[in-house]
Amino acid sequence: MLFAVLGLASLALPFLTLRANRIVAGEGVMLWDSAEMAAVIPGSLALAAGIGLGLLSGPPLLRLGGSLLGLGGFVILLVEGAGTQLEGSGDLARVSPAAGAWCLLLVLMLLMADALSQLRPGPRSRAGLLALLLAALAALLWSGALSDLSVMREYASRTDAFRTAALRHVALALGSLGAAALIGFPLGILCHRNGSLRAATLPVLSFLQTIPSLAMFGIMIPILGWVAATYPAAQALGIAGIGFAPAFLALVLYSLLPVVANTVTGLAATPPATIEAARGMGMTGMQRLWRVELPLAMPVILAGLRIVLVQNIGLAVIAGLIGGGGFGSFVFQGLNQTATDLILLGALPTVVMALVAAIVMDILVDLTRRIPERQP
Repeated sequence: MLFAVLGLASLALPFLTLRANRIVAGEGVMLWDSAEMAAVIPGSLALAAGIGLGLLSGPPLLRLGGSLLGLGGFVILLVEGAGTQLEGSGDLARVSPAAGAWCLLLVLMLLMADALSQLRPGPRSRAGLLALLLAALAALLWSGALSDLSVMREYASRTDAFRTAALRHVALALGSLGAAALIGFPLGILCHRNGSLRAATLPVLSFLQTIPSLAMFGIMIPILGWVAATYPAAQALGIAGIGFAPAFLALVLYSLLPVVANTVTGLAATPPATIEAARGMGMTGMQRLWRVELPLAMPVILAGLRIVLVQNIGLAVIAGLIGGGGFGSFVFQGLNQTATDLILLGALPTVVMALVAAIVMDILVDLTRRIPERQP
């Protein structure tokens, strides 16, 4: 019922926004005025049917199909509405989704998430469903059906810059994750073995987490600027007060606490009886670590990596303020120009990346928790 109320409330909000150019404020367009009735009626019926099926207490698969049907109607209304509104509006006119469209999309995504939570698919089923959804999204973008939307026009005029920003964003997020793993795993193992080291290390890493992200990036500027000025070899490697290096180092420092803490927690959760059994089999300490403790701790360790990856994808946006690149460069350019669509060009891919990363890491966590089948 909550989803139904939200869906009905969305109809009272503008579905599209028509602007004379990319900067000025525009006019809201209601859903029923957004396109010809030949497109509005079937799209609205698909939306209503999707939300209606989502409200049923029947099979979750039927509710999942309803959310997909609603998404199909939503896309039809968006595509047809954008094309209709741009007719005769001038070459500089822009059309973008308004509050009503975003609310409807949120309702449909919540209905899909609710149906999936009822279905409880296994990790491989979730991976297959994620691949299908990403393929459908890629096909929709590749088809050019959304090319009339203002955010896609921003993309069309910045295709090369977008690819460069995407590669830099991935490098910041995954690179800092890899560096934190290389440092954090051994440090976590040592902290597990040595209580004094653990008592000294975890508070320091916790303190680093309390520093606001913008302040952390700012602290890196004078430090690495001094390193680059003092050591020419460091400058030759690309280390400078602004750019990729300070953003990367700040993300690594933020990543250490989840990696180290989850490694310590996972290793500490190994049942003592299991360790004693391994010791009774004659395993050395290193063998127990690699064959018993780490495999049992892997779900907790991967959960820490999930936190780091999702966190770093979001924090990498702030790197745009210090010349680190990534999607944050579009976000802050848009803020400076009061261009909402340019902000969305950086924000939407970041959100998609974070969601996909979270789902993939959840799948990996579930796979490591599986108990192998007994062999006859």
